[in-house]
Amino acid sequence: MAGPLRGQGRGRGDRELAIVFTDLADFSTWALDAGDEQAVALLREVGAAIEPEICSRGGEIVKRLGDGLMAVFEDSGRAIEAAHASARALEGVQVDGHCPRLRAGVHAGRPRRIGGDYFGVDVNIAARVAEAAGPGEVLVSEAVHERVEADTVQPSAAGASAPKAPPRA
Repeated sequence: MAGPLRGQGRGRGDRELAIVFTDLADFSTWALDAGDEQAVALLREVGAAIEPEICSRGGEIVKRLGDGLMAVFEDSGRAIEAAHASARALEGVQVDGHCPRLRAGVHAGRPRRIGGDYFGVDVNIAARVAEAAGPGEVLVSEAVHERVEADTVQPSAAGASAPKAPPRA
């Protein structure tokens, strides 16, 4: 190993976290037609709508990824709540006739923290769970499903949650 990872060793992080990835369904297709100005306006409105939902539930936004983000939570149930609340918060957002739909994935594990970011298999699984979600859906991995009360992962108005298995990493 070389660079900043060298001194970190192998293995897992020192604490368990719920990892959330979000993105906007069909954003890229819409943005190509709408143009940069409208796309940036939409992303600002989306950020203003969903970031408070994440932070008010104890989430830490790790990074913004174009039309999505990665956040971590100490509690899987709060991560699911934040993802559903974020999807609902977008119901009133519209730019140039486009109403964005959030999709999200939640996985729990022990990612490695390096600087202000997290890395590892658990981060990759969370990203894959999010990729498998449809517009308005919040999917959770089996690891999350095992950690939360059954009523936390029931379908909501924002979309289905979970007893779907995550894609295999």
